Amino acid sequence: MSTALTDAQNLLSDLIGRYRSQVDYLSVRLEEAEGTDILLRGDKVETLSEGISVGGQVRACFKGGWGFASFNQLSTLAERIEEAIAAARLVGDEETLLAPIEAIQDTRQLPLTGTDPRHISLAQKKALCNHYAEILRSFDSRIATTSVRYGDSAQRVILATSEGTLIEQSWVDLEMRFAATARNGETVQTGRETTGSRKAYEDLENLDEQVTSSAQRAVDALVLPAVKGNTYTVVIDPILSGLFVHEAFGHLSEADMAYENPDLLEVMTLGRRFGPAGLQIFDGAAPGGHRGSYFYDDEGVPATTTQLIEDGVLVGRLHSRETAGKLDEAPTGNARCLSYHYPPIVRMTNTWIERGDTPVANLFNGIQEGVYARNWLGGMTNGEMFTFTAGEAWMIRNGAIAEPVRDVTLSGNVFSTLSDIEAIGDDFYWDESGGCGKGGQSGLAVGCGGPSLRIRDVVVGGEAE
Repeated sequence: MSTALTDAQNLLSDLIGRYRSQVDYLSVRLEEAEGTDILLRGDKVETLSEGISVGGQVRACFKGGWGFASFNQLSTLAERIEEAIAAARLVGDEETLLAPIEAIQDTRQLPLTGTDPRHISLAQKKALCNHYAEILRSFDSRIATTSVRYGDSAQRVILATSEGTLIEQSWVDLEMRFAATARNGETVQTGRETTGSRKAYEDLENLDEQVTSSAQRAVDALVLPAVKGNTYTVVIDPILSGLFVHEAFGHLSEADMAYENPDLLEVMTLGRRFGPAGLQIFDGAAPGGHRGSYFYDDEGVPATTTQLIEDGVLVGRLHSRETAGKLDEAPTGNARCLSYHYPPIVRMTNTWIERGDTPVANLFNGIQEGVYARNWLGGMTNGEMFTFTAGEAWMIRNGAIAEPVRDVTLSGNVFSTLSDIEAIGDDFYWDESGGCGKGGQSGLAVGCGGPSLRIRDVVVGGEAE
């Protein structure tokens, strides 16, 4: 990367010193990013690009009101600071409540364990995509459409605040997505796989088996019977557990959702029981090596691990400095922004359910008729309600996995579903494929994980009979 940020860093202390007296809080976040984006759809190249961007953002707070300005010309930094201050002073009419933190001066880089994607040519990256696309296209004549997407980005960020914090941190992120859609007459089925890494380019190589699996599932599902809609005891695999804890529960744990919604804040009362005694749920950027890991959030708060549910009881939530200040709780280091174009908001990092002590084989015991669901195809949440579509599924009959079925959707209320967890498996898997969306900021890298779960009374395949 260039030295543009290094040169600009020398101006930050002078500018912040000049303007800090006009507001309660002032921060400048400078960012330099470079990346690659490739999209192959069928045999056509829809996107093939490399890019570099340099820019920044200014946040100012005065009497509880926020001003924000972003820019991509460093020469306009002083003007943008003045704009943010003017906006904050225009809307501020209460009290600035930011949870206190220590000022930090530090430089950190998330370590790679293998090849930096910036050392791989665009031609090599495209050749990798072509290889995977050919696997999908040639798998079966019933494969109608395919897509392969590759993305990498390297970001370097400098954060300076009126409180004396000056932090520089950098990281590299990689992701690939594969999809194959099979058609047989009017029947259409899709298989998907996604993988990501903050460790090495090699993590995206040698994925032939995973790519083939997505095409295999699409073709196999063409002849499978659809599941009979009903309420079942369900066993879900670790990938679905991770998706569930992130989408259905994690967003409700983001404190800006709670303090802006008194009804939700009442529901999410600390000390309330939501699940069985063995249920432990965490979120944190402190565990290393995951896509949601970092050293400091975008407000300069050190990464932490926050326990959200302990033995089935709600004990924590995720905070920015403002939400922590307003709720009189400790900041958790969960203020994140996708890029300099957006202000930091409360976001998950790595969210997981801790492994239990039930052998996975025993999760099926005693289920006369149920559903075993693995992987994910899609899903949505609306407040406390969720609907997820499994990537593949089987019926459970007399305590054993039986015939495969398709079109399996799992629906319910997250709080009821948590309380209906009957057993927690002793397995565990980290899914690094997540790209989270919130507040117009989509594609933020996160990790999620969990064990297999056994849950009673899940609505499967639509409305219960």
